[in-house]
Amino acid sequence: FLDILMGKSIDVGSGKTLKTGPKDTVFVNFVDHGAPGALGFPDDELHVADLTKVLESMHSEKRYKQMLWYVEACYSGSMFNKLSPDMNITAHTASNEHESSYACVKDEELDVYLGDCWSLNWMNNTEQIFPYLNKETVGEQYEIVKKMTTESHAQIYGDLTYIYNESISAFMGHPGSKTETEPVSARKYSYKSTASQDVMMEYLKMKREKSTTKKKLR
Repeated sequence: FLDILMGKSIDVGSGKTLKTGPKDTVFVNFVDHGAPGALGFPDDELHVADLTKVLESMHSEKRYKQMLWYVEACYSGSMFNKLSPDMNITAHTASNEHESSYACVKDEELDVYLGDCWSLNWMNNTEQIFPYLNKETVGEQYEIVKKMTTESHAQIYGDLTYIYNESISAFMGHPGSKTETEPVSARKYSYKSTASQDVMMEYLKMKREKSTTKKKLR
């Protein structure tokens, strides 16, 4: 992941990395598990010291003009709460440095959570104004999503002067073209929220309840 940010050659996945320069805006949407000072990957974890070192290198090497992070993970605020406001980076996180984020979108048929509350909220807000994303700034979306997210305390760190006042279209595209089509309506799911670290326990409870119900029906 850090090699991708730094634009280094890699031999996994598509092999694509960030070949960016001083005129480019970068948007990073990270969704996974987290812990105080760490973000989770399937076979590894990323610590705040390592991420900070790479971001500082990217800034000094002028590998971007502005960078916006949206991070859905437990304790995600702990990755950015000491981020310098002078690096042209803004980070919007699902939770502060002391708490879990929450899973919300539950498919009753599959018995799995398909999304997280904060991510669901910012994506829904973005869809509401699509394709005119130039109508809302990064700061405005943060304030809207913060109010929508009642399970955890959404936070914002870093540059709260320039990027905060940029339209979200500067990072997500779609500045308002009349030729674009409206998004397809999303399938509806149960909005039961569960702390991310408790999802497996909730899943096992649901499996037990269904098993018990089937036995009673016999």
